[in-house]
Amino acid sequence: MTSTAAFFLLQAGGGSAPSPLFQLGIQFALILGIFYFLMIRPQQRQRKQHEEALKNLKKGDDIVTTGGIIGQVIHIRESMKGTEPVKSMEDAVTIKSGESRLVVERGRIARVTTAARAETTATTSAS
Repeated sequence: MTSTAAFFLLQAGGGSAPSPLFQLGIQFALILGIFYFLMIRPQQRQRKQHEEALKNLKKGDDIVTTGGIIGQVIHIRESMKGTEPVKSMEDAVTIKSGESRLVVERGRIARVTTAARAETTATTSAS
């Protein structure tokens, strides 16, 4: 039996084969699932960690802005909702970079560097 004959026998046999549209739907669902678990979900997790780091920003933290400016936080002016301060991405953060002081939005901070924090915790634990 040739391979084409075997192919036709497999195609003709078993009338309960799923429709090609159903098979295509399963393939698309698998591709979307792979995209979700390999690309979308890790990006969401990374974004949440970044937002949490920005909300926990405090005086003395070293930061890097999206423009590449490296500085140290010296003041955070939080927005007010009623009588209570609320941490938002539009808060004004004053940083010291070299001899200059700059005001940037909290949401424009690309990274909070942990090197300075690790050194202070190491000296504190050593004392």
